[in-house]
Amino acid sequence: MTGHLSERTRWATVMAFAVAMAWVEAASVFYIRSLVDRIEPYQANPLPPETMTGALGNVELWREAATLVMIATVGLLAGRTWRRRAGYAALAFGAWDIFYYVFLRLISGWPKTLLDWDILFLLPLPWWGPVLAPVSIALVMILWGTLATQSGDAATDARWAWVLGWVGVLLALAVFMIDAWRALPDGRDAVLQVLPTTFNWPLFWVALLLMASPMLHQVAFLPMKKSLFRRL
Repeated sequence: MTGHLSERTRWATVMAFAVAMAWVEAASVFYIRSLVDRIEPYQANPLPPETMTGALGNVELWREAATLVMIATVGLLAGRTWRRRAGYAALAFGAWDIFYYVFLRLISGWPKTLLDWDILFLLPLPWWGPVLAPVSIALVMILWGTLATQSGDAATDARWAWVLGWVGVLLALAVFMIDAWRALPDGRDAVLQVLPTTFNWPLFWVALLLMASPMLHQVAFLPMKKSLFRRL
């Protein structure tokens, strides 16, 4: 992106990219789920081993990896500092994730509610959770990404907030992958056939609060920053 663009224009451009990318993602997932008759992922044999161990499964894994590269790349191109690059990447990820579900609902009629179970990701193990869980994380990413890119270049994120944030990320990953992890000793086919019955909401909300630590710290810092500027 060219250097003369304002941060507001960059924010809007990254949002437009993320929304367009969400449509492509939703369309791709619709095609794949139609091929394996899994429009609604929460059903018996959710990831058919005969499909996932073939070409289609490998293509899907590489598609997910390519998605992460695309999000990281747009952050690098949009930001002029490392903090803003991370912010734009977070903004793109959050908007992409939310609009993915919006478009998938428009295309296929699923998810019917925010509590419908979904296979969120396949790397390194299948992630399972109700749609509300990734959408909640996406909202935090959008808010932090907006603050990080629109509130100036001052480094306002405390190290302790980031430590707590990464602890939250690890906890959330554990919540999403715990069922697949438990099935891992029984082999890959067992992992692919996992169908969780409960979701650890209390631990997830703790993880989300920890992940929001950098955002909450910056929100608390903004009034102090404005007060300091008034005194000066």
